[in-house]
Amino acid sequence: MSGSQYTTLFLDIGNVLLTNGWDHHMRARAAKLFNLDETEMNARHSLTFGTYEIGKITLDQYIERVVFYKSRSFSLEVFKTYMLEQSEPFQPMLDLMKELKKRYKLKIVAVSNEGKELMVHRVQKFNLKDFFDYFICSSFVHLRKPDLEIYQIALETSQTSPREVIYLDDRKMLVEIVESLGMKGIHHINYEETKLLLENYLK
Repeated sequence: MSGSQYTTLFLDIGNVLLTNGWDHHMRARAAKLFNLDETEMNARHSLTFGTYEIGKITLDQYIERVVFYKSRSFSLEVFKTYMLEQSEPFQPMLDLMKELKKRYKLKIVAVSNEGKELMVHRVQKFNLKDFFDYFICSSFVHLRKPDLEIYQIALETSQTSPREVIYLDDRKMLVEIVESLGMKGIHHINYEETKLLLENYLK
């Protein structure tokens, strides 16, 4: 058990514990594989992905808007399967969270901007329920970071005060925002630096 004031970790998922759910690198590969106009695809993605991430449309509707606005030689299901298969784990980070949770009896809360179907798939595929206590996901609560209310929901759901929380994110601005709310922020750059910082804060 830790003698630290910190009892809870708030964790981003994409580019921290797993690859991003559907980023520009993945879209570039998809455009090449499926012979799509990448520029048009990205323009359509930019217009509608935020709507998907806050749970206002389904993944099928997103794909229809971004890919199937005209007839294709492949099916929507084939493209969706491809999307879901792009997620990969950062296994050392996953193992670290499991170890720290066990050693320090931590609550672990996901605070992530993710579309519903992508999130559910990733939770199941990578067994995230094994160590996460709560999932405050943008598509579940209909709010996206950096909206301050999503962090408030995470605090209230986990029954935690800001001074008890260490927040981990790969985007520096989001770390700065949570620090302004009284949490300890870690800008995740790589496994080694994050591991060292977490162990120093928790001991």
